[in-house]
Amino acid sequence: MAQGTERERKRKSPTKDLKQGSKSRQAFKNPRKNEFEKEAPKELPSSVLAGDDDTDFPRGGASLLSREERAEARAEAEAEFEREERGNGKKGKKERKTKKPQRETDDLGFLFGEGTTGKLPRFANRITLRNIKPKMKIWGIVVEVNSKDVVISLPGGLRGFVREEEISDISIHTNKDSETGIFGRVAHVGQLVPCVVVGVDEDNKKDGKGSKRVYLSLRLSLVHKGLSLDAIQDGMVMACQVKSVEDHGYILHFGVSDFSGFMPKITDNEKINEGQLLQCVVKSVDKTRSIVHLSSDKDLISKSFTKDVKGLSIDHLTPGMLVNARVTSILENGLMMSFLTYFTGTVDYYHLPNNLPTGKWKDEYSQHKKVVARILFIDPSTRAVGLTMNKHLVHNKLPSINVKIGDIYDEARVLRVDKGLGLLVEVPSSPEPSPAYISIRDVTDKEDSKIEKKFREGNLVRVRILGLRHLEGLAIGTSKGSAFEGSVFTHSDVKPGMLVRAKVAIVDSFGAIVQFSSGVKALCPLPHMSELDVAKPPKKFQVGAELLFRVLGCKSKRITVTHKKSLVKSKLDIVSSYADAMEGVVTHGWISKIEKHGCFVKFYNGVQGFAYRSELGLQPGIEAETVYHVGQVVKCRIVSSKAATKRINISFVISPKRSDEIANVGTIVCGVVEHLSPSAVIVNLSENSKGTIYTEHLADYHVQASALKNVLKPGYKFDQLLVIDSEGNNLILSAKSSLINFASEIPSEVSEIRSGSVVHGYISNIIEAGCFVRFLGNLTGFSLKHKATDEQIEELTDAFYIGQSVRAHILNVNSESGRIKLSLQQSLCASSDVSLIQGYFLSEEKIAALQNSDQDWAKSFSIGSLVEAKIDSKNEFGFVVSFKNQTNVVGFIANHQLGDVNVELESTVKAVVLDISRSDGLIDLSLKSELVSVASTDKKKKRRRSSASDLELHEEVNAIVEIVKENYLVLSIPEYNYSIGYACITDYNLQKLPHKSFSPGQSVTAVVGALPSSDSSERLLLLLKTLSEKSKSSSAKRAKMKSNCRVGSLVQGEIIEIKPLELIMKLSVGLHSRVHITEVFDDSNGLLENPFSKFRIGETLHARIVAKSDHSKKGIKGNSFELSLKPSLLSGGEEITPPKQDFNFPIGNIIRGFVIKIDIEWVWLAVSRNITAHIYILDSSSEPNELQNFRNKYKIGQPIKGKIISINEEKRLLRLKPESSDSNSSGCDNINQGDIIGGKIKKILPGVGGILVQIGPHLHGRVNYTEIKDEWVDEPIKGFSEGQFVKTRVLNKGFSSEGTMHVDLSLRSSLLSSSDRMEVCSDRFEKIDDVKPNMEVWGYVKNVTPKGCFIMLSRNIDARILISHLSDEYIENPEKEFPIGKLVLGRVVSVEALSKKVEVTLKKNMNTKESRKASEIDFSNINVGDVINGQVRRVELYGLFITIENSKLVGLCHISQVSEESIDDLHQVYKAGDRVKAKILKVDEVKNRIALGMKQSYFDQGSDDETTQNHSKSSSENNNSLKAALMNDMIFGSLVQNKDAAIKEGKSRVSVPTLEVHLGECEDSDNENKVASDELVNEKDTDPASRKDIKLAKKKAKEQREIEISAAEERSLKKEVPTSEEEFEKMVRNSPNSSYVWINYMAFMLDRVNVDKARAIAKRALSTINVREEDEKLNIWVALFNLENEYGNPPNEAVKKTFAKALEFCDQKKLHFALLGMYERTEQHESAEELVEKMTKKFKSSCKVWLRFVQNSLKQGKDTSPEIVKRALLSLPQKKHIKFISQTAILEFKIGVAERGRSMFEGVLREYPKRTDLWSVYIDQEVRLGDCETIRALFERATCLSLPPKKMKFLFKKYLEYEKTQGDEERIEHVKSKALEFVESSMA
Repeated sequence: MAQGTERERKRKSPTKDLKQGSKSRQAFKNPRKNEFEKEAPKELPSSVLAGDDDTDFPRGGASLLSREERAEARAEAEAEFEREERGNGKKGKKERKTKKPQRETDDLGFLFGEGTTGKLPRFANRITLRNIKPKMKIWGIVVEVNSKDVVISLPGGLRGFVREEEISDISIHTNKDSETGIFGRVAHVGQLVPCVVVGVDEDNKKDGKGSKRVYLSLRLSLVHKGLSLDAIQDGMVMACQVKSVEDHGYILHFGVSDFSGFMPKITDNEKINEGQLLQCVVKSVDKTRSIVHLSSDKDLISKSFTKDVKGLSIDHLTPGMLVNARVTSILENGLMMSFLTYFTGTVDYYHLPNNLPTGKWKDEYSQHKKVVARILFIDPSTRAVGLTMNKHLVHNKLPSINVKIGDIYDEARVLRVDKGLGLLVEVPSSPEPSPAYISIRDVTDKEDSKIEKKFREGNLVRVRILGLRHLEGLAIGTSKGSAFEGSVFTHSDVKPGMLVRAKVAIVDSFGAIVQFSSGVKALCPLPHMSELDVAKPPKKFQVGAELLFRVLGCKSKRITVTHKKSLVKSKLDIVSSYADAMEGVVTHGWISKIEKHGCFVKFYNGVQGFAYRSELGLQPGIEAETVYHVGQVVKCRIVSSKAATKRINISFVISPKRSDEIANVGTIVCGVVEHLSPSAVIVNLSENSKGTIYTEHLADYHVQASALKNVLKPGYKFDQLLVIDSEGNNLILSAKSSLINFASEIPSEVSEIRSGSVVHGYISNIIEAGCFVRFLGNLTGFSLKHKATDEQIEELTDAFYIGQSVRAHILNVNSESGRIKLSLQQSLCASSDVSLIQGYFLSEEKIAALQNSDQDWAKSFSIGSLVEAKIDSKNEFGFVVSFKNQTNVVGFIANHQLGDVNVELESTVKAVVLDISRSDGLIDLSLKSELVSVASTDKKKKRRRSSASDLELHEEVNAIVEIVKENYLVLSIPEYNYSIGYACITDYNLQKLPHKSFSPGQSVTAVVGALPSSDSSERLLLLLKTLSEKSKSSSAKRAKMKSNCRVGSLVQGEIIEIKPLELIMKLSVGLHSRVHITEVFDDSNGLLENPFSKFRIGETLHARIVAKSDHSKKGIKGNSFELSLKPSLLSGGEEITPPKQDFNFPIGNIIRGFVIKIDIEWVWLAVSRNITAHIYILDSSSEPNELQNFRNKYKIGQPIKGKIISINEEKRLLRLKPESSDSNSSGCDNINQGDIIGGKIKKILPGVGGILVQIGPHLHGRVNYTEIKDEWVDEPIKGFSEGQFVKTRVLNKGFSSEGTMHVDLSLRSSLLSSSDRMEVCSDRFEKIDDVKPNMEVWGYVKNVTPKGCFIMLSRNIDARILISHLSDEYIENPEKEFPIGKLVLGRVVSVEALSKKVEVTLKKNMNTKESRKASEIDFSNINVGDVINGQVRRVELYGLFITIENSKLVGLCHISQVSEESIDDLHQVYKAGDRVKAKILKVDEVKNRIALGMKQSYFDQGSDDETTQNHSKSSSENNNSLKAALMNDMIFGSLVQNKDAAIKEGKSRVSVPTLEVHLGECEDSDNENKVASDELVNEKDTDPASRKDIKLAKKKAKEQREIEISAAEERSLKKEVPTSEEEFEKMVRNSPNSSYVWINYMAFMLDRVNVDKARAIAKRALSTINVREEDEKLNIWVALFNLENEYGNPPNEAVKKTFAKALEFCDQKKLHFALLGMYERTEQHESAEELVEKMTKKFKSSCKVWLRFVQNSLKQGKDTSPEIVKRALLSLPQKKHIKFISQTAILEFKIGVAERGRSMFEGVLREYPKRTDLWSVYIDQEVRLGDCETIRALFERATCLSLPPKKMKFLFKKYLEYEKTQGDEERIEHVKSKALEFVESSMA
């Protein structure tokens, strides 16, 4: 105490100040309220932040005491203060005693930072739930990654959670199928990461247990907050995130925008993904380019120390840094240390190197001992720093933990007893002992704070592991007796399916939280609280109630339970994993989802199965939703299980019926209708099972099937039904006669099918590519679209319907794959029997019987019998008759069946029965004499069927058509006594197709198919020979007819149809031909409104055959010849040679045509039968209202005259402009200045971009913002919209370097009203000479910068307004006051005609001192020869702009007039603001130009007359120009000679971030072609084996050279990093051809915000680099693109102008790719899409261009890749198709739709099955997706091919490698055996 008092006297003891009262003491004790600390700058070291005694320091800040002495003095003062308080007797002894432990606890849980308080802390800093707070930086270990968050273990056993918004600063693309989502991309379990506390959630609990939830952030912008490039040093360990993965390395992100990092790739097998969080060590810092080079070498990271540098603050410290430290003092539970000179931190004894410290651990440490430690946490508010010396963490490794939660150890040895805290014990784990800590509350079941009396070091205790502290490598244990009782103690004891008792802790709308006896909590979701579907918790769930539950699942520490009675009381097996799902196991589950095709059922622990509809035990026609509901507990049986693919098939049918109890597929059964559903009929079968007949299977005819369904009633019996399929116990039946009659012939397996056979089936599905035909069971064949019909049709649904009965011709059968190829063409599948019409009449009888049970009237009538009838009425088709005593039936006699009989109403006649329709109650009769006489004769002789009985089956007869019905014909056979027969007019495959037309009285040939019997409804059934032999007879007949018709012959024909554009004629030989509308009259006959008006159907005409019909053209497929009715052609002989139609149409001629088609934007005309023309909408008129009604102006067939404006000879297409059009233009190519044309607004550009107007099919013009309206108004664009038609005037037309036309337009009404294009009045400035000083001008604000703004005066002229000229008053925010597009009125201040720069002011008061000075000197005051003083205003390459003193006049001093000697670069000599002296050489008042000279000779020789000056000036200019040229040559030569060798090798492979030159975006097409050709030449003399080696060697050499070049350039630049313009100038002189140096020079200027200088450097580079160095120049152009994209005004237009100029000098293809890459990188998707469209037209044969198009489309999520592929295949050469399709398929697999990729590969492999490279790529893509079944199926297909042994070896080897990684021994042996079989078969 004496010593302390002496020290206090020396330093003016602060004790007096401390005794001033409790207020000052409170300030002393609470460091957070220290005002000085708050105001202290961050860059000051923490050691200078002392307490209240700073005021007592001597002047200059020196102290007589050390830090430890000051802390000791403060502690003594504190003790003296406490003694004084005790002496006053304010508090009793008891109170003080009770408060002491509380104070110790406070000290233990409080964070002390160095410099915040004077006293020495008793305890080391530790993080607890009490002191953790936002902005703290902490080191942690990732212990769990799931789809919702990342769980991180923190020091002290705390856990923190990272939510999605705090995971990363950069956007990360993730796979939707990933279980961990974005979190798995950033971090992985076991990773050490630095994090920042962003929030601590308070809970309502009062016990302090788990009452807070800590939320963390992994965002590096928070971790590295305040970090600058200057603070980064070599060897510093930093956290970083992968921003992008490049070819040679990774771009890294630090959360700071000022700099970025780069880490090179070490091997190609590195698994580092985009977004991944890494820990790296700094290798070097490139401050010029703001790039930090790093390494992820683990060994280097573990040994890299953070060095002490000037300016290092606490904000620069990050958790995980390795530092050298020195022990300053030893605390009760740790050490205090100093590190990095200014900082102090503590280490608690959990983080000592020895993880098993005993009570004598302090003996191992002494003051000033040097140690190694890592930063564990930083608290910026208290400046507290925690360190760790853990031997594992110091080496950047995870501490080893050899125990698991729940483990019990009977003999754990006590190492240390911490009074009032707990025990440290050694657990005998293996392979090495582990430390565990038992808190005082977990030592015994009884509360006892004096554990030091019961436990001693070395005692053995029984311990159970409660938890783990991952960061310390420490286990948390308990020695309570209750911990060893009960089945559930921790989460690890919980198993899915176990029964547990628990108390209800919380009840809420989501469910209930229940707690086990051990304290473990679980969730009982609301659906699992009751058996029923409840909306709120049941009443028995009361807080505190103890209930019985069953565990549903336990993932991590999330436990869910159920209280469903059926699950809790279930005695069945528990399925908690896919391995438990053995076939035949019966268990309970609950329905999670109901689909049409089945139900999803969940089991325990997330296991899920699926029950197909056939396994649900449903009655036929019943939907699953009506029987089951989500959440329902069901008893089910495991049908099959595949643990590898996690698929379980289940059935709700526990005891399935035996297969012998169910009718087999293909058998005939009978059934009774039970009930009807909307889509089917449910029948009961005789075997006590049920079946389903779908509506389309009730009959072969679709109409009959619907009619039968409408009249069916329960109880009706089907005598014959065919079982066509089965769904579990439910049979699928068919009542189709075609299927029943041929059931024995219909196959049910592939082995039963033979190629070439014709079998019956039905359509099961129709897709665009073809039809699926189903036979029995699941046996299905496929017919391609072109094999479905004889004639091609657009839509298959026009020819077939689902369920239609068909006959299929088997083309091919693949027994291995089970694929069947079919044909449904009628020529191959025509019926050879009468089964179709036979089934028709049988179905009609069924319908009639069901409609009306009273069918007795039918017995009174028979086919061919004679009946008596009474004529009742007459209509246009015939007579309606009635029969005596038959009121339910009527008769009908058609007009053509009257014969020669005169019929009168109310008369009675005798007629012959031709047909009986029972369903309609209608009898068709005939009065023909031949039929009546035969019937009356037979009646007398009583031989009704004697004639029909004489017929034999398959006999061919001639018949006459009597009646034409909808589906059949009624025929009479004269040869057999006029017997009545019936024939079908269609066939199975022709039901929806148009059938041949028949007419009464027509003769036909037929074959007897069935004689009258009960099976044929007592009818004679015939088969028309035209159907069975249609293709054969028609082809022979047509061939014979065509042989008589030749081109040029005269033919006669009948008009059968008149269409708007053609006449259809039937020639005498029966062939159909057409007359085109242009072949009616000669041109001399004039133009008729309707050329076909004088023709009538049925008229016979003579015509001339002029050509054979081209059936490939649309609309003329059924016609044979092209005819002409032109009089000039008909006047010749029988045969002439028709004149050829030459395509000879001069532009400007007037021709006529007929409208054949009207589109939205085009009208198509027929000029002749082979020549077409079209009229574009905008050529038809210039008036908007007429353009709006464009489609209504024309109609099909209308004749139009027009002038030819363009010709396409290849397509034989003309483009016309109507004669009636008022538009001045003559097409896109003939647009002239002054033309008034129509247009359509394509796009309204943003800001003051104006309007983009379409004026041609592929031509657009731009309306400047000032050319929209005549008046200067705000928002002139208002009232216009996209798609609107407008009238425009052409102001200017020009062409770009590519040859692209650009047109300037105007919408101003004053220009549109003038008819003469030369008389255009305009108040807009067209030339710079039109602008004069002091002139008032209007303008629109174009751009706003901090220095002022630019306004648009006209389409050609912009003006600048400096910020000082914006207003008379001060403007705080120019962007707000002058938004883009605002209309302003100003006055011109100055005009520079040479540079076209105009200065404008908006100030109203110009009578300022500045304006008076400016007006003192003008053009009238200056003369040639005057010597003036001035100031350099701007420095350009060609000279200096100098402002004349006391004026606003600016003159130009050309570079040749600056000095007597040549100056290479004026920027090195002069800069803006320099004061100079000059002589006036020339004054041009008209153009406002002043020429100046600065040569010394001008001032030496004095002033001469003007003539002499001009002469000397002229000669001087000439001499200097010549001299400058020579100097340039000399300089250039010297630069080439002195070129640096290291940079000469460099080809600019190192990118500059400022300009972002990505060389991979430039397609090296020329170089590739050259290399390829060289390889071909060299490979001619080599064998195939050595060719591959040569290619590999070349590729390897090229890659090695790339690496060497890149390294050489980096070394060259790092040797001496330029820091000034002079140094860069030196470098570019040494290496004039190196784009790398030039681009660095540009970046240097951009860093100094000198954009104009950067542009100038780029132009210098382009003019300096040798023309042979194309790639180097290309790099400069790419850098210019990036520069203009960032700083252009506006960027888009600036980039386009630069691009247009670059196209004149560079490889166009490479340049397009470079620009496209820039657009994609900067996410300018619209510009990229527009550019890639142009590229596909310009480089249509480039595979890479089309692939880039596909990639661009897929990345933007557009579903347009199929259309792009179609376009590409039409454009690309055939040799590139395979490459393009395969690469596109790979893109679909990676970023598109995998199914489309499969289709592409399958299509290519069908054509090229022996391409093993395609198989390999296809397999690799499937392996990436990971579907084992699909992959193995693909391998099986590939290894079944018949390929050479070398290729098969490759496939088998690939297959074997896959199975070794994914399969088991059985699969590996399978591959080996299959390979052995191939070897044996090939050897045989």
